[in-house]
Amino acid sequence: MKNKRNVLYSLMITLAGVSYFPVQAQQKNGTQDTNETKNVSSSHSPNSIVRAIKQDRKGNIWLTSGEGVFKYDGKSFTNITSKVSSARFFAVLEDRKGNFWFATIGSGVYYYNGKSFHNFTTKDGLASDRVGNIYEDKTGNIWFGTENGASRYNGKSFRNFKMNDSAPATQADSVHVSAYQHPLPKDSWMHNDVNAIIEDKTGKLWFGTRGYISVYDGKTFTTITNKDGKAFANVRSILEDKKGNIWIGGSDGLWRYNGNTFTNFTQKFVGYVYEDKKGNIWTSSESGNGQGWALSRYDGKSLSDKKTIVTEIINKPMIFGILEGNDGNIWFGANGLYRYDGKTITDFKSEEGRKH
Repeated sequence: MKNKRNVLYSLMITLAGVSYFPVQAQQKNGTQDTNETKNVSSSHSPNSIVRAIKQDRKGNIWLTSGEGVFKYDGKSFTNITSKVSSARFFAVLEDRKGNFWFATIGSGVYYYNGKSFHNFTTKDGLASDRVGNIYEDKTGNIWFGTENGASRYNGKSFRNFKMNDSAPATQADSVHVSAYQHPLPKDSWMHNDVNAIIEDKTGKLWFGTRGYISVYDGKTFTTITNKDGKAFANVRSILEDKKGNIWIGGSDGLWRYNGNTFTNFTQKFVGYVYEDKKGNIWTSSESGNGQGWALSRYDGKSLSDKKTIVTEIINKPMIFGILEGNDGNIWFGANGLYRYDGKTITDFKSEEGRKH
């Protein structure tokens, strides 16, 4: 039953935009620099699925969606990419210099310095134009998780890494119903479809893929297995918490690794993992009542107890990025942008915001 549920949610994600059939995304600037044109502003958030949410150093909220990249300044939403590309945007990063990077499915990545854009694609050395996540390491390199491995950009050029020597995904490839019910073939293209990247406190890089987790020590890639010797499949999110524990979310549920042992907190599918300032762990996951996805909070004070306190805040057909804002509110993406203040949930798709 667990495998069927995991496959169902994997397919839901695929249908929502991570399928392996080419997307004919129109881009207006190719790999040229493009001067910013007049952006589109509105009082409401996107009406499509919000994939990622970040807050910049000035306090603005940035979100990615199928309608573009939006910036919310606390009063209005501005579509930053409306005149640049019609691609689906999946991830956003503000680097240490204050510049922004946007990942798309089909059009590579966009660099934005606040005035103009530059588009990087496979023509510039990017491993694939289908990019799902972005990460900046401790030395300032920018990493991109693509469907054909990870790309590292040092400010001048790209270097590409593959977790496996398998061939890239083709138009005929897809995720079959039985994909995660058995060990994946060693040469499966899914081992190079990177969903998550982090650098741990020791300097090792963790890559969560549609296949397994690989840890890179600068020389070799090692597949990570749980306490039963089973590899983690279809990993969607990896987090290192304030204590140095590694959290893993995916088809095998939610796991914590303390450097020696693995602890499982749920076997339900987990799509996103986030730690707030109090040490609580937030997830988007399969709902306990079977009603789509849930935004859940794992009480940080009970994580060391035998019985962890878990609270489901709300159910939605799908829930993606999670962010704790500077004001302590929890922001999350679903079909639009939502904010949770500890008591009520505000839906930003309407002019005034609807209370739940």
